[in-house]
This record gives sequence, structure tokens and C-alpha cells, in this order.
Amino acid sequence: MFIDLADMLVHYVVEGPETAPPLLLLHSIGTTQSIWDAQAKALAGRFRVIRPDMRGHGMSSITPGDYSMRQLAQDALALLDALGIRRAHVAGTSIGGRIAQQIAVEAPERMLSLCLLNTALEFPSPARWQGIIDDVRREGTKVLADAVMPRWVVDTTLPSSRGLRRMLLRTDKTGYAGAACALRDATAADILGRIQAPCTVIAGERDPAAPAEAVTALQAAIPGAELVMLPGAGHITTYEFADAVTAQMQTHFDRLSIT
Repeated sequence: MFIDLADMLVHYVVEGPETAPPLLLLHSIGTTQSIWDAQAKALAGRFRVIRPDMRGHGMSSITPGDYSMRQLAQDALALLDALGIRRAHVAGTSIGGRIAQQIAVEAPERMLSLCLLNTALEFPSPARWQGIIDDVRREGTKVLADAVMPRWVVDTTLPSSRGLRRMLLRTDKTGYAGAACALRDATAADILGRIQAPCTVIAGERDPAAPAEAVTALQAAIPGAELVMLPGAGHITTYEFADAVTAQMQTHFDRLSIT
């Protein structure tokens, strides 16, 4: 499905009963909404699952400039508005998880619960991100592929891992760099003490992008948040550790007594 929202055309997928509780799934940088395929299939009997392609990614519009977390959060809220959804559960992975945190801060009244995967309050360092932004704007995402894949997955030879590599290579350099600016500029100070929604943090034991100290800090910043570490898992877990991720998400919703 496609919809015009402000300055962009948004591609999104909706699955599940229209009367079910809404669940918004937000993907990682350099990928698309399809990284949630397994979870959407499992959860669509229980929720109305909404999966947008982020600004500059997938089949959504590629807009120029430096994106911000607030802008990306407002994009997600605008989609919910267009679909007539007042409140939703929100799950996000990597940058999607940081966008979810921003939504919880910007519009707490819209948030039913949070499920944060492989993410953090901030992603140091700004200098590192600026180097990535400069390289991608000059050469495209191909400049990242060899270094990024071992950070994203444990086994780079799996079909799902090779598919992730193709997603990265197909991501427009303007969209990737724009989103990387949001990661560069995000700070923990924007979030600390401001999230009150019921939350589960799901992390990979071997995730170099959101390591144990970062996810522990995230859990500590959200009152009552649960932390689950997936043994042996890397950064983009929704494919490589799909069953474990889905099970932990189901447990999160079970704790909230959602039928």
C-alpha cells in the first residue's frame, strides 16, 4: 500500500484484523519493513500489524537532507493518523527502536507499549557516524557492505543474511545518509526520564552495535522495563533468530494480558 504524507510517499503493509490492537513495527537502517516478515506472520492473528518503509528506504520516498529522530517519529505518527489509529503498541529494531523511544517521548498518549530490539539511547560516536555519512554520500552503500554484515549477523552465509546484504546495497545513498544523521545526532539526554510505557528490551548477546552496557542503560532508563538477552545473537535478530524474537514479543504482550 502507498499513501501521501506531507513531503513523502510512504509504502506500508497492513496485516491482521482491523478491530485488533494496532502494532507498529519499525525497521533498521539500510533495510526495509520486510525484516519483520516472520514476526508479522506470527502476530497478525493477534494484532493489526502495520509495517512502513522508513523515509529514504524501501519503496518510500527518498528525501534529501539530514533526517532527525523527531522527524522520523513524526513520520510514524502521521501514518497512524492517516490510518485512524489513536494508540498503538510500537516495536522497533536498531534505529527503529530509537524512533520508537522518540515516539514515546513526543507523544506518550499514543503509546500502548514498547518492544525495543537491538537498540540504545544513543549510538556513539558522532565522528564515526559523520565518517559513514560522508562515505555513503560519496560512494553509496556498497562502501559499507563488507564491514557492516559481520556487525549485523552472526552467520553471513545464511540466505537471510545474504538478503539483508541485498537490502543494504539497494538502499539509496541519500536515504541511508539521511537516517545516519539521525543516529549521529541522537543523544540519551533527549530520552532519559521521559519514557513511562510498559517496555521489553530484547538484545543480542553478540551485538556490537547495541552491546550489553548500552541495552542495560536503556533498560535502566525506562521504569519497570524487562531485559531479555538472546544467547549467541547479533544485531539484526528478526531474521537470523526469528523464532526467539517472536517468542519474546509474544511474552511481552502476554504480560500485558492482551488476547
